[in-house]
Amino acid sequence: MTRRANGLTAVLALLAMALPGLSFAATAEEIDAAVDEALAEFFREVKGGREFVAASRGVLVFPQVIKAGIGVGGEYGEGALRVNGKTVDYYATAAASIGFQFGAQAKTVVLCFMQQEALDRFRASSGWEVGVDGSVALIQVGAGGSIDSTTVRDPIVGFVIGRRGLMFNLSLEGSKFTRLAR
Repeated sequence: MTRRANGLTAVLALLAMALPGLSFAATAEEIDAAVDEALAEFFREVKGGREFVAASRGVLVFPQVIKAGIGVGGEYGEGALRVNGKTVDYYATAAASIGFQFGAQAKTVVLCFMQQEALDRFRASSGWEVGVDGSVALIQVGAGGSIDSTTVRDPIVGFVIGRRGLMFNLSLEGSKFTRLAR
């Protein structure tokens, strides 16, 4: 137990040192502005992305998910769920991990709800966890590739964008999404 507490303390210290400008309590306006920027980047990065989002029943965007760890790791981010282009709810995402890890990184996560039933189940939950309450199909789009909503049959489709563009071979398993009061 002491080892776990020491690991958590180290992760928090790393976050505090590596990310001094990070605020975990963003206002609704700050989240909305960051979501706008993240979607603009997504549309530049993914050919057909604008049409894909328009065809979805809703899109959940986490503009900046910070992951840090020293043996024990964690990640956290805040974002917004948009339906028909309008923000309807705010969410936080969090996950923990154990294993070889050292450092910190930031990523953007975009989840498209392609089926109304999947969106309704997500919104009705008090805390939704990837892999437990539903699965997310991570789409890999190569350089210059495009995405088309008519060929994707998954109820929830996810994209992860890092500093170097669309990231591959990642998993959102274990990520938990919780509604925020904003």
